[in-house]
Amino acid sequence: MANASALTAVRRSPKAEPKRRTSPNKRKQYRAAYLFLLPFFVVFTTMLVIPLVYAGYLSLFESKLVGGETFTGLANYVRALTDPEFLGGLGNVALFFIVQVPIMLGLALFFALALDSFRARGSKGIRLLIFMPYAVPAVVATLMWGYLYGPDFGPLAQMARALGFGTPEFLSPANILGSMMNIVTWEFVGYNMIIMYAALRSIPGELYEAAEIDGAGQFRLAWSVKIPAIRPAIMLTVIFSVIGSFQLFAEPSLLNAIAPDSITNGFTPNYYAYNVAFINQELNYAAALAFVLGLVIALISYFVQLGSERTARRERRGLA
Repeated sequence: MANASALTAVRRSPKAEPKRRTSPNKRKQYRAAYLFLLPFFVVFTTMLVIPLVYAGYLSLFESKLVGGETFTGLANYVRALTDPEFLGGLGNVALFFIVQVPIMLGLALFFALALDSFRARGSKGIRLLIFMPYAVPAVVATLMWGYLYGPDFGPLAQMARALGFGTPEFLSPANILGSMMNIVTWEFVGYNMIIMYAALRSIPGELYEAAEIDGAGQFRLAWSVKIPAIRPAIMLTVIFSVIGSFQLFAEPSLLNAIAPDSITNGFTPNYYAYNVAFINQELNYAAALAFVLGLVIALISYFVQLGSERTARRERRGLA
């Protein structure tokens, strides 16, 4: 009986599958793929990974006139979290993000919906005109708007004086942040519009037909069909805007030459880290500032994405 049971178990057991061998052609394809990827990994490692590791190493030390490099652990990070100039710069970019990003993305969404709804003759030219400011480098855009803002020679100031409104103070300490918001909005509305417009063009036409059969107008179609369908694209633009807001550098550094009383050394965190590194020659502390700023950006981006996912889950539950 025992032998019969063992024989039955052997018969029922699955046959061992032969080990698959990779064909020579597959191996050649794999080698070719790795060779094509190798330049990227070399550049990625040398230009990003190694500098990050080295900056992290520097942030744990302090350079002194007497004693040279001294290991201080997390002292630079503690200093960054209690630095009033750095915290003030974070407050400026937080206000910038809260005010400027909704305006910029709202305009981008409006233009994308308008271009998608009215696919008339000339829409390609309109898209190009809206997108064109993004092709202008940030340095050139800031210099151009700085000239327009100029209280003595700027055309906006001259026009205001000619109309009897006095001299507008676009570059005063109270208005400089708003003027910077206008520059960034002008630059990036077209970029975000293209992302949203591309997402709108990928929506199946059956959804539009079903909504029109139900009697939905253009506004209802945009609110109930288009905007929910492109939510991932909108969220992508929000995350890009978070990163861009906290990395403001070109605008304050160039406007500082025109309005030195309005732009302080710690006006934005990036600008402050630059001044700490290359003006104050505190490379170790600047490295710690950069890591703290990167952590802040990562946390805000994470919570923004988490909030979007929770909203999407609630909507799916409501539909179910």
